[in-house]
Amino acid sequence: MKYFSLFLLLILMPGCRSGDKGEEKPVVAVTVQRVAVEDVPLEVSAPASLFGRSEAHIAPRITASVRQVLVHKGDAVKKGQLLAVLDRSDLEAEQANATSGVALAEAALEQAQAGHIPDQLSQAHADLTAKSAALDLAKKVHERRQRLFAEGAISGRDLDVSNMSEIQAQADFDAAKTRLELLERQISGADLKIAQSTLAQAKAKHDLATADLNFSELRSPTDGFVTDQTIYAGDMAKPDVPAFTVADLSSAVARAQVNADQAAPVSKGQACEFEQRRNENSPQPPHFGKVTVVNQAVDPARYAVEVWCELPNNDHELKTGVFGSVKVIVGQAHGAIVVPSSAIEFDEGTDRGKIYTVDAQRVAHLLEVVAVHVDDDRVRVLSGLKPGDIVIVQGEYGLPDETKVSFDEVRQ
Repeated sequence: MKYFSLFLLLILMPGCRSGDKGEEKPVVAVTVQRVAVEDVPLEVSAPASLFGRSEAHIAPRITASVRQVLVHKGDAVKKGQLLAVLDRSDLEAEQANATSGVALAEAALEQAQAGHIPDQLSQAHADLTAKSAALDLAKKVHERRQRLFAEGAISGRDLDVSNMSEIQAQADFDAAKTRLELLERQISGADLKIAQSTLAQAKAKHDLATADLNFSELRSPTDGFVTDQTIYAGDMAKPDVPAFTVADLSSAVARAQVNADQAAPVSKGQACEFEQRRNENSPQPPHFGKVTVVNQAVDPARYAVEVWCELPNNDHELKTGVFGSVKVIVGQAHGAIVVPSSAIEFDEGTDRGKIYTVDAQRVAHLLEVVAVHVDDDRVRVLSGLKPGDIVIVQGEYGLPDETKVSFDEVRQ
């Protein structure tokens, strides 16, 4: 028991002596780099999705069952190519009926143009003929009585009566002639106009029937690819449901939603690039293009401005629906303070982060900075650092503030 107590005392004594002098803080080995000053591009980035250069949503104009589908998703199509045929038996019957109506109307117009005389016009002609004969008779009677009056065979009263009869016959003839001329103008003109109007109506009905018949055929309005299909043979096609979507993929458009506070420097014609969402197994290189659309309205739900980055796509490598991000080069920052991305830890969803600097005594100091990404490897620090500062780029994780550090040299 005495030896055990002595042994315990010997173990505890060194600890007491060390506590009296105080523990020395460890020196942590890190990798550092001096802050660089560079000219770097200014860019605006935002999430984006890919669309075709143009997209046509093809919906039927009539409700009918689908008789035949000639293309499917992924197929390349040409402008005007037949995509599907709807049932058209009733439409064909309507067109045949309309064609018959046009033929009948054309025959009626020809008859009117040939001068067909209705009963009323025929009676007017007969009346004029009768009045003409009565006028001739009245003239002959008056001429005979003039001779007889000259010979003293009749009185002046008889001559006056014959004269009045001739005048009345002439008036009756003129009235009949005027009535016939007026009747010819009225009846012939009305018949012609009615015939012309009937033909126009018949042709309009025929055109409508032909249009309805054409609506039973769904055709592509542009060259492209079928990217969506909702109908199959036997389905009931309806006007309120697009049957196909055809996208022109000769170029792709990345539609980005740029934060409204960052959208001011973005304009048409600027260089832009689209990068697909990262896939560690098969990383995709960025695709480069130009800004073609900058919306002049802010989406209140997203507080964003839509920007289109158009990308060449001759090999059709880019597909619609792909998600990624768009970067737009909006200028150049001269004399920017740049550090490696590994040197800063950003607060999630912000432009603020933490970074360690090292002073002349090789003591690390934790600082808060404001920074933005230049690319995957570099960060531009907007505030918190100055040229010539030394920052820790490796080994700072979990490092307490004011820790003594060691490094071989300052590397660039």
